[in-house]
Amino acid sequence: MEIKTDIFLGDSKEILKSISDNSVDLIITSPPYADQRKNSYGGIKTDEYVNWFLPISEQLLRVLKPSGTFILNIKEKVVNGERSTYVMELIIEMRKQGWFWTEEFIWHKKNSYPGKWPNRFRDSWERLLQFNKNKKFNMYQEEVMVPMGDWAKNRLKKLSETDKKRDESKVGSGFGKNISNWLNRDKAYPTNVLHLATECNNKKHSAAFPESLPEWFIKLFTKEGDTVLDPFTGSGTTNIVAQRMNRNSIGIEIIEDYYNIVKEKINSTKYILFRQEGKYEKTEQKRHTAVR
Repeated sequence: MEIKTDIFLGDSKEILKSISDNSVDLIITSPPYADQRKNSYGGIKTDEYVNWFLPISEQLLRVLKPSGTFILNIKEKVVNGERSTYVMELIIEMRKQGWFWTEEFIWHKKNSYPGKWPNRFRDSWERLLQFNKNKKFNMYQEEVMVPMGDWAKNRLKKLSETDKKRDESKVGSGFGKNISNWLNRDKAYPTNVLHLATECNNKKHSAAFPESLPEWFIKLFTKEGDTVLDPFTGSGTTNIVAQRMNRNSIGIEIIEDYYNIVKEKINSTKYILFRQEGKYEKTEQKRHTAVR
């Protein structure tokens, strides 16, 4: 199988127009936040951010497959002593644009820097907003299951009669649970809070996120041979991880220095051999071609 990684230099709003409709399985990106990264990206004002991003999200909606997912890493900033509302405003406008706001994940930064502010505590989390075209989309939940944990040793040791049947919610929410379903299981589905450290080595980029972040979502929403897009590729973390996981990927970067750094890291084509048992293995890359 041939795995391709295409990196483009230019403005996402324009480069995206050259990508085919319904061709991408997963979009995961972290665009410049409002009024941040001024030295590298110029900074977008909070009151201009929604109008700046909507033409880009319009193109992302077009290129995403109906079964695909868009993960947007973004966070509000403080303006004049209060939290800005630009992220909430963006969500509302994207829904009007045709996006389905499915879920909100929280990235808990386990090693965030300490600090002191007069009216708040340090930020130790960021949003990861999930958008889709439809309510039904590809999702491989078993790929991100986690160990059951010590709680199961005592909780499942002696079950009551209620635990052995579906116990409906007492508040009429429609939810219910059957504790006995988890007997003899060693793994459970995760929560929507991801406990990940920040990137200690910034990879010559002002806002590089850890490889474990795109890796988790690539596992959850794609399979080998699918296509992953990062329209603000930065240091190329998403594309590097996608290639390692045998996914095709596309990266777009407007800053030439960052673009050149990614080009040095990534081969445009990777070949993997097909095993008889139906799995893929990594092979040494003997052919090197220029990143497009």
